[in-house]
Amino acid sequence: MSESLEPSVFRSRDFRLLLAGQTTTQLGAQISGIALPLLAVEALDATALDLGLLGAASTIAFAAIGLPAGAWLDRVRRGPVLVASDAVRALVLLTVPVAWWFGLLSMGQLLAVALLTGVARVFFDVGYQSYLPTVIGRGRVLAGNSAMEFVRSSGQIAGPGLGGILVSLLGAANVVLAQAVTFAVSAVTLRAIRAREQPVDPDAHAGPLWRRVGEGVRFVVGHPVLRATAIASALSNLSFAIASAVTILFLVRDLDLPAWAVGLLLAVSAVGAMLASALTPVLARRIGSARIVWVALAVTGPLTLLVALGSPGWGLAFVVVGMFAGELGQIVYAITNVSLRQRICPDRILARVNATMGVAIMGLFPLGAVVGGVLGELVGVRATIVVAGLVVLVAPVVLFVALRRHRDVEELAPDSVHE
Repeated sequence: MSESLEPSVFRSRDFRLLLAGQTTTQLGAQISGIALPLLAVEALDATALDLGLLGAASTIAFAAIGLPAGAWLDRVRRGPVLVASDAVRALVLLTVPVAWWFGLLSMGQLLAVALLTGVARVFFDVGYQSYLPTVIGRGRVLAGNSAMEFVRSSGQIAGPGLGGILVSLLGAANVVLAQAVTFAVSAVTLRAIRAREQPVDPDAHAGPLWRRVGEGVRFVVGHPVLRATAIASALSNLSFAIASAVTILFLVRDLDLPAWAVGLLLAVSAVGAMLASALTPVLARRIGSARIVWVALAVTGPLTLLVALGSPGWGLAFVVVGMFAGELGQIVYAITNVSLRQRICPDRILARVNATMGVAIMGLFPLGAVVGGVLGELVGVRATIVVAGLVVLVAPVVLFVALRRHRDVEELAPDSVHE
């Protein structure tokens, strides 16, 4: 049955629970996402390199443990892992406001918090992408991913603006408490999901860890489309990491924006993400569920360079347009890319394939964050944003080579969809 003829994902109680949990989590994540770097800049006098290291610490876990985490997740039920991951993040983030209240907060603690929450995120992200087909079925993953991304982008709209206002009123450290609470709420909500996962066959996952990890890596490397999406995603994330190291500095110091204005600007630009999540199913049907993967980046990528032209006053329009286009293209790409992978990959190795993709995608993020911080110190934040924009332009070229002959996902690996 085609996805367009499937019953709505919102009729599923389990999906509604999953969506509710992620709604609270994403709102909290976006609120504290602006609070942590602002806390580092304003309270701890962080430099561009400090922010680059903070970004690296939050993502280095993907490179360090992503592959074995995927092999382990293929051997266990994924639902309880998601609950535990949210609970751990809630507890770790709670230490930030506590340390602040007692005057003990330091850059070292922020780096440790970023590192530990990053470890929990590895297990959550790999497990979540492998768990969604269990909750709603493979035939509805595009609709499910679109709905989840709509929630995430809605949080991007409300979160940064609310976060910037709350930082101005309450202080950045206190705002981090909001994310700790939302992770706890998400853990409770996920715990209520009743979907039964298929029993794990021990014989299918026997053998040394390195051999099981290698099976997932070989599947990605051996599949031309997955290989291309891994390379393109790595380039896109490298670009984002370079830019993220200097974006807050650019907005606060170069454009002289207060915290509330930074939050509002990021919220307005995130409308592109919300629009993308709503339009993705329509675009996929009209352009093709495989073709849209590269078209999205090819159309919007060049517009991201406009951010570097930003200046106080009317020059902020360049920043808004550039961020809007970048969010729109990246979200359409992310939804269609993940949905493609979930539909063509056999379930028995889905977690390992997701982990392999996660390592490929996030493995360069720590390097990109450090590079962005170093470039910010050496050539300035504006030039660093230009470098990030040039990197992302390579991604659609890689995807075009692999997908130019295919319009829809079913043309790529029709047999593996039903395995």
